[in-house]
Amino acid sequence: MSQTTAVAQNCAAIDVVVARGTNEPGYLGAVIGDPLYAVLSTQLPVDTTAHRVEYPADLLVPSSVSDGTRAMTGHVMAQAAACPGQRFVLVGYSQGAAVTHGVLGSPAMMLLPGMYVLPPELSSRVVAVLLFGDPLRLVGAGVAPLYADRTANYCTAGDPVCAGGIFPTAHGAYGWSFSAATGQVNARL
Repeated sequence: MSQTTAVAQNCAAIDVVVARGTNEPGYLGAVIGDPLYAVLSTQLPVDTTAHRVEYPADLLVPSSVSDGTRAMTGHVMAQAAACPGQRFVLVGYSQGAAVTHGVLGSPAMMLLPGMYVLPPELSSRVVAVLLFGDPLRLVGAGVAPLYADRTANYCTAGDPVCAGGIFPTAHGAYGWSFSAATGQVNARL
């Protein structure tokens, strides 16, 4: 399983691991990851690093979500082994939220083949889970119970992906949630 091996970037107190949305530009994602990390990195009282989950993020690639779960799980496991004191904030936007659900072992995602789930012994290292424009929210599916108390799930009114709305532009309008998301992380430190 060499594909699950990742190299530690460094041992910052918090590693923000971001699964971007479908075909989303930007390093961590132009809609959520990059601007959210800009806020987190300046407002959290500890040093941070950010990691882009490398996966297709393409609905035309059948293995995209499972590839994402393999990449996210592999990174967290490698970082946890290399940096025993490091903790994690897992972030998912749109398709990336589905990837994050898979990594957490959310029941709805376990129906799909090829999910790579974070080992339960690493759950205490996950400080917060931040989901944006989550397609599983639309069908009432939550995260695995082990992570429910540290998960924030943001959905803009009118977003067709998470709220069943009719305003496609709402799916890219999440700037309002970044302060709340930062507060969620701060409260768990």
